[in-house]
Amino acid sequence: MDELLYCFKLADPSGEFEPATELLDALELDYSSIFNRENGEVWHTVYAETSESAQEQLARVNSMLPLWREMEVELIPGEIFELKKSEWADAWKKYFTPVEISETLLVTPQWITPEARPGQTVLRIDTGMSFGTGQHPTTFYCLKKIDCYASETASMLDAGCGSGILAVAALLRGIKYVEAFDFDPEAVRMSAENLKLNNIDANALILTQGDAGNYPGRPEKYDLVCANILGHLLITFRFNIASWVKPGGKLVLAGILQRDFDRVSESFVELGFSEIERETIGDWTGGVFCKL
Repeated sequence: MDELLYCFKLADPSGEFEPATELLDALELDYSSIFNRENGEVWHTVYAETSESAQEQLARVNSMLPLWREMEVELIPGEIFELKKSEWADAWKKYFTPVEISETLLVTPQWITPEARPGQTVLRIDTGMSFGTGQHPTTFYCLKKIDCYASETASMLDAGCGSGILAVAALLRGIKYVEAFDFDPEAVRMSAENLKLNNIDANALILTQGDAGNYPGRPEKYDLVCANILGHLLITFRFNIASWVKPGGKLVLAGILQRDFDRVSESFVELGFSEIERETIGDWTGGVFCKL
């Protein structure tokens, strides 16, 4: 039998790494942290060599929780569990499996060779950054719309590209001219890596660091714009976002909580768009708009 590690997880509702990791470092714990940027979840996992040591460390953490709460760091500990040492490095991989977007598009983690349908495009994604993997409803919705409109689309802009998954999907599905940007330089780097992973020439995608509030877009505008950005930012930057779309072009909006979608929709209808459809998956709603 493999040697075991004894672990417990700490849920971190803050959506940030640093405050909690500084406190865990101060306790000299062995731990790892995972941040899923698609849903904002942060988990810290503490590791120990023995069950007794794990119990002791969990007790230490529990004793510190009231003080940490006063410092505005809220951690929620779980039960102790066992993990084989041989499985430790790859334990996170179980959260990522192939996602079938449609009969013509399949997204898969890079280490899996999936059984694709005949003629199905396979998009390989590096899940190392844990965002833009097709697992989250907002990404899934955008991928469905790109797949649906690819045959009638000559140019596309991916606003807030994250891992670059939408831009890669557009190129694999035959859209000839694609641009993508993100305010996060790490996202831009990951997008470039995912191009390579799918054997796409770097020159096929115009990829830059930018912000939805001031990204200029090309003068000719785009047949299709995908903006998978939080709802309040879509409203804040709506004038610039609207300017990217050709008359008669389509705008896919995602990253919107269901309760906020009506307000987002109204803000774009006021700018000359018509809502074509909306779809709710879990707590999230996405929609397609046509520029009149």
